[in-house]
Amino acid sequence: MTAVPHAVEPLKLDAAIGTASQMIEAAVTVERAGVHRVLVPETTQDPFQPLAVAASRTSTIEVATGVAIAFARTPMTLASSAWTLQQLSGGRAVIGLGSQIKAHITRRYAMPWSRPAARMKEFVTATRKIWDCWQTGEKLDFRGEFYTHTMMNPAFDPGPLEQGAPRVLIAAVGPLMAATAGAVGDGVICHPFSTAPYVAERLAPGVLEARAKTEAEGAPWTRRPFEITGSVFTVTGRTEQEYEHNRGGVCERLAFYGSTPAYRPVLEHHGWGALQEELHALSLQGRWKEMGQLIDDDVLRAFAVVAQTPAEAGRLIRERYTGVYHRVSVSLAAESDLGLALEILDGVREG
Repeated sequence: MTAVPHAVEPLKLDAAIGTASQMIEAAVTVERAGVHRVLVPETTQDPFQPLAVAASRTSTIEVATGVAIAFARTPMTLASSAWTLQQLSGGRAVIGLGSQIKAHITRRYAMPWSRPAARMKEFVTATRKIWDCWQTGEKLDFRGEFYTHTMMNPAFDPGPLEQGAPRVLIAAVGPLMAATAGAVGDGVICHPFSTAPYVAERLAPGVLEARAKTEAEGAPWTRRPFEITGSVFTVTGRTEQEYEHNRGGVCERLAFYGSTPAYRPVLEHHGWGALQEELHALSLQGRWKEMGQLIDDDVLRAFAVVAQTPAEAGRLIRERYTGVYHRVSVSLAAESDLGLALEILDGVREG
């Protein structure tokens, strides 16, 4: 099932931190635990500000958006936020980008939506052109289908960074966006609503083909290794109560994602396309608790690692995803504490 484009190496470890109020203490804790990258999602907060704080209190751990919503921004606004984070972190910034779905982009952010894979490809290309302008002094003259950037006065040019531009990873569920990540990104972020066979058989081939083409064209960012990374739904606990909390929460999250048409191809890959229709019908009625009950043990164990102890969960993640991902984080039920995630990651590391 090996999918990674380089020699198979031990999985690197990432940890997600949910809220800004937890950031300073949590970032220091995960760095001390030997985690390689801290992730902040764009849910209830802008991720760049908490990551800047985390960078100021740490020295080695990478600080990453996991993910920032690309289409809620323009390439120029993203370029500026990312450049600042790269400078403040001393070159430890990693910019994870996601497209979100149409309803959020048009109704929550009031931004345009069309052909997300094509738009993402142009978004990242434009961002790189802006960074090239700042880093090399090259005239800014980007003209695309979705974005045009042709002005950069000296007063608004932050100038070059010793560390260079940050890496850009693109979140993908389907093959089109995954190929986009291979074409213009430094890596692809696989959604937790993925399985190891789906990543290896449906996503990785297109990613690696697109990456090989970009490398052959001599794109400068391809001198850096490409990475395939993902978050793994994990059911475990240090007590029976914690285990049951995670099992119920993960089933509900799987049902939520499974009800969305955009995620149907993952279910279809395993012959479970009809489940998406059942979940979607219940979601339209707001019957969220009942949806989780439709996630049977086969579905749960395909999408999640299920283990009685954190150490066993870590071992199973290592066995299932080494050779599929370069790095992993764990996705637990809501309100699970960071300590549990770190115990699981310890289990990934051991052996």
